Amino acid sequence: MTARPIVTTSAALAASLATRAYAAGSDTLKIGLVGTGGRGTRDVTNCALAAPGVVIWALGDLFEDRVRGCHDRLKKSKQLTADQFQVTEGRCFHGWDNHRRVIENVDLVLMCQPPGFRPHHLRDAIEAGKHVFAEKPVAVCPTGVRHVIESGEIAKRKGLAIVAGTQTRHNARAVETVKRIHDGAIGRITTGACYFLTGELWHRGTDPTWSDMEYQCRNWYYFNWLSGDHIVEQHIHQHDILNWVMQANPVKAYGTGGRQVRTDPKWGNIWDHFGVEYEYPGGVRIHSLCRQANKTGHRVDACFTGAKGEAFPARGEITGPNAWSYKGECPDPSIQEHKNLIASIRAGKPLNDGRRIAESTMVAVFGRMSAYTGREVSWKWAMEASKLDLMPKTFAFGPHPVPPVPMPGKTELL
Repeated sequence: MTARPIVTTSAALAASLATRAYAAGSDTLKIGLVGTGGRGTRDVTNCALAAPGVVIWALGDLFEDRVRGCHDRLKKSKQLTADQFQVTEGRCFHGWDNHRRVIENVDLVLMCQPPGFRPHHLRDAIEAGKHVFAEKPVAVCPTGVRHVIESGEIAKRKGLAIVAGTQTRHNARAVETVKRIHDGAIGRITTGACYFLTGELWHRGTDPTWSDMEYQCRNWYYFNWLSGDHIVEQHIHQHDILNWVMQANPVKAYGTGGRQVRTDPKWGNIWDHFGVEYEYPGGVRIHSLCRQANKTGHRVDACFTGAKGEAFPARGEITGPNAWSYKGECPDPSIQEHKNLIASIRAGKPLNDGRRIAESTMVAVFGRMSAYTGREVSWKWAMEASKLDLMPKTFAFGPHPVPPVPMPGKTELL
């Protein structure tokens, strides 16, 4: 990915004025969705429900049928009023530039397209002076991560918000638990573990009229240039918690994994299980396990062991001498993240998760890189020296060969 030029002073001024325009809570905030799948449809609904004066104004997706389907679902939704959903047919966009069309029409863009596209789409929104809600992860490779970090700095200078869909950061029980960990409730952290062990997800099938590129984009989860693999697309929630609790990035990763149950070519080139050891500053080793396989157990969690006990942020629990459990209210974090974003825009103090979500994404990315290659990878090398860029040089429907399934000892560390 090639970095794009920083916007002009006049554009920055316009963005600043746009931010101040939403200082009053009653002002209308037009929002647009890029990526109209299930996650995007839920996000844009939650955003509209999060505060008064938020209007769903535009929809965009690579595929016309996806946009129309989303439009119809939202129009029929019993959760939304006519005032909250005002998307006309003329503001439903599809094609490779759909995100730019949405950006032109709204104040706040929700980026819910396949993760591979997010770094450049995010930059386009920030350069246009628009606030962004970006689903996780925000990139699939080191090149994309660095691009997002740059965009976060540009957004900071322009007074624009970037809030990420790592909703645990907005979960009241997790917020209080992490605060207590940082205050010493379990003492010095000695080790930890995180898990995302689930069944398989959707697959949208095949169609003889689809080109290679269309098939991959419609089944984006199973191609690492689009999803980053499930360790990145899904398990990032727990990797973000690791960095939050440890207040640092890991210094190195050593991973393993493979493709044991999803061996049919329809599953693209991703794996179905990973195991990664992350070493954090001070020699603290934390183990990460993720798997997607049907008829298996389910565990989605993160835990930390300290000299005085254990902590489970998502559960709101601490054991040991300072045993405690969260008893307060816990508003839905998938709505609370939008409430916090909108409040920050209207207060003229926009939240900016740019660097934080880029670094959390990178934890998953360089863990995957270690597993794919079978080699230990340092954070410094991955962030500063890796040239890995998984994105195609051009985007067009037609032939697009799938790279082989990664294999340790054969896959290069780039």
